[in-house]
Amino acid sequence: MDKFFGNKKFLIAHCSLLIALLLPACSFDYGSASSSDKNLPDIVMDNVEYVRIRSLDPQARLQAERVERYEERGIMALRNFSFEQFGNHGEEVNAYGRAGSASFEINSGDIRMENGVRLEVDSEDIAIETVWLEWKDKDRTLTGGEKEEVRIFQESGTSFTGIGFQANARTRSWAFSDTVSGTYVHDDEDDEEKEDATDDEEV
Repeated sequence: MDKFFGNKKFLIAHCSLLIALLLPACSFDYGSASSSDKNLPDIVMDNVEYVRIRSLDPQARLQAERVERYEERGIMALRNFSFEQFGNHGEEVNAYGRAGSASFEINSGDIRMENGVRLEVDSEDIAIETVWLEWKDKDRTLTGGEKEEVRIFQESGTSFTGIGFQANARTRSWAFSDTVSGTYVHDDEDDEEKEDATDDEEV
């Protein structure tokens, strides 16, 4: 099999959430850096924890070992970070992600996650692992390296690896452009539930 296409939108939703977490992060300005020190961070924060709350319910939590903000370059660098998305009024963790490092472009909203990326979404029963992923906010796309492997797992037994991962938020689809191998397990119980629901509607 050379290509694989799907319509799951978990990656898009949770990358958008990660951007929403990063945008309001500290915006203190201690003065303009000169060209000689633009590679030095304007703000350095260690052991950061940020919780996003809406209507008194926690929506998500971001943790990072280190955050560096570069005003002139317009980026934030994160090291050893993770994030959680909560469901059921903050009582359950619905999604989880982590990466060894990330670079976030403040103005564009683009983010590149590297050094061991893992995303898990309980509601979709799916986990994804790869070396790096890049989100382009304007295009609403999420991509992996053209030659990098992306591994996807499900509790049902589905487990496969593909190369050239691409996802598009506008079309709510994702695909691999190159070699895919592994096992896809189809759950017949889902079909039976759909048939039962259809029968009930017709009665």
